[in-house]
Amino acid sequence: MAYNSEADIIGYGGAAGGGKTDLICGLALTRHKRALIARREKAQTEGIIQRLMEIKDGTQGYNSQKGVWRMDEEGALLEFAGLDDPGDERRWQGRPHDLKAFDEVTEMREAQVRFVMGWLRSADPNVRCQVLMTFNPPTTVEGRWVLKFFAPWLDPSHPKRAAHGELRWFTTENGADVEVPDNRAFVRVGDERVYDFDPSEFTPQQIIVPKSRTFIPAKVSDNPFYMASGYMSTLQALPEPLRSQMLNGDFLAGVKDDAWQLIPTAWVEAAQARWVDQYPKPPMDSMGIDVARGGDDKTIIYRRHGMWIDHALVYPGKETPDGPSVAAQVLANARDSAIQHIDIIGVGASPYDFLVQANAPVQGVDVRQATERKDRTGKLSFFNLRSALGWWAREIFDPANNTGIMIPPSAELKADLCAIRWSPHGRGIKVESREEIIKRLGRSPDHAAALFLALMDTPKVSDIPGVEERRRRMAEGNYDPLENVHQQLMGDYDPLSNI
Repeated sequence: MAYNSEADIIGYGGAAGGGKTDLICGLALTRHKRALIARREKAQTEGIIQRLMEIKDGTQGYNSQKGVWRMDEEGALLEFAGLDDPGDERRWQGRPHDLKAFDEVTEMREAQVRFVMGWLRSADPNVRCQVLMTFNPPTTVEGRWVLKFFAPWLDPSHPKRAAHGELRWFTTENGADVEVPDNRAFVRVGDERVYDFDPSEFTPQQIIVPKSRTFIPAKVSDNPFYMASGYMSTLQALPEPLRSQMLNGDFLAGVKDDAWQLIPTAWVEAAQARWVDQYPKPPMDSMGIDVARGGDDKTIIYRRHGMWIDHALVYPGKETPDGPSVAAQVLANARDSAIQHIDIIGVGASPYDFLVQANAPVQGVDVRQATERKDRTGKLSFFNLRSALGWWAREIFDPANNTGIMIPPSAELKADLCAIRWSPHGRGIKVESREEIIKRLGRSPDHAAALFLALMDTPKVSDIPGVEERRRRMAEGNYDPLENVHQQLMGDYDPLSNI
């Protein structure tokens, strides 16, 4: 079994029976002094513990109640973790390990994994600190984050594919992974990476050192014990898509949508496949603004031109720390008197107020409110406005409705749209709240929230009958704001005269 020992983060996965457990045990026992081995549920680490018992020929030093195995008198140890519920990751805050091994990582929440990785360190300069992620191809939408994490190796559409075992280097910019050319340290001067710098002129916190990743495919043929047992024939007998996933390690096969997924993945992919950049762009009809809620959150703006959606505008929270800064970005990117739909819950209230003061065509949206809207059939009601907006988006994406919606090929947008679920509620429909999704996934679907707002179809002021005529008369100085009142008193008022 081969792997690149030079990588800071190793992905190992694919076919079942590829020796993932043995790789974890081998690394923990021979190359590291303090290792954390995690599964989604702590009880699932039992298989690894049993394999360690076989290798160690006993359980000396193992404390099953504490989940700790002291390997020798020199202090080497293994710890076992479960990341089942949101918040479980905080039990490992500040706990240093030179190996963080996540077994079947596609079953875990990305945010929890990244949090635990934050304490990868060792006081011994001779020990290499590494992260190991083992996994089979994801079978649910929630596990797809791994495909993005190892995109150069697993995404066939990646512009610069990586060979198996090849090292690539990454750093984090504005809260997102960014691939960089090599492992050279650099500093940021404005928006530029500067490699030729004097370390004495910068603090250690300002000097960025990229981390390396690699991915090694797991094959059942890597495991001579399974091959001798006839396990290959068991995998060959599986039905599709399990056969392709478990036998061939096909990461694109059979990722099943949840039965209650709001917008099917195939609909999202079709809308992205239709998208091409447009110059000139059609008139802008609507903007959707989801405001950063602090921390690593981002303010996200989507602009809708008919049924064509432009690339998202994404601003890190530090660039939009208050209402005026958010409002400034909205105004700078607004065109054609497009209606600015902004989430006014919490932090969204301040930029909304500034946009109102700027006389912008802004519409505040509180998705918690009740609504009288119905679905396309006119039969189903909604739990709240968020549910109505989510279902409205579903109906727009539905190929049967032939809207022709085109959305940009963004992995973040696709992941957010495919993450949301719905459920029946009384005589209507309830779409998951943001809080429910965060609890389930460990992240907020901010891209989807902004897109849902952009899909709102509020008429522009200029499209309301009679507005332009009133504006003209006001400019000429002969507009009577009480004209309709006079007409009603005289009995010759027609309320449909402007239509």
